[in-house]
Amino acid sequence: MKLLGLDHIVITVESIETTIRFYRDILGFEEVTFGGGRKALKGGSQKINIHKSGEEFCPHAKSPAPGSSDICLLYNSELHLIIDHLIASGIEIEEGPVDRTGALGPIESVYIRDPDANLIELSVQK
Repeated sequence: MKLLGLDHIVITVESIETTIRFYRDILGFEEVTFGGGRKALKGGSQKINIHKSGEEFCPHAKSPAPGSSDICLLYNSELHLIIDHLIASGIEIEEGPVDRTGALGPIESVYIRDPDANLIELSVQK
């Protein structure tokens, strides 16, 4: 068995609309509607499916909860431009820039929180 890649993850949120606005307007994702009106966020060749807390699609994680995710997003940009965009958008940087190790090697990252307090790492390859 050989893994091809990561197709999607699921996050549980308080407000689907607020989450879509944040990921679309701040992080550059595209809103997607699929299967019976469900919502997702597409970025690159992956997507984030969105479950509203208390209304999760089955099957789901054993203990789904808003704010329980920690996601690293890789951008094809310069980190200072990402930082400038975050500051201009009124988004607080929790940590960084810091050097980290990503799946493909060295990355440089900043950390922010989404509206549900999920930790979002925004990274560029070094």
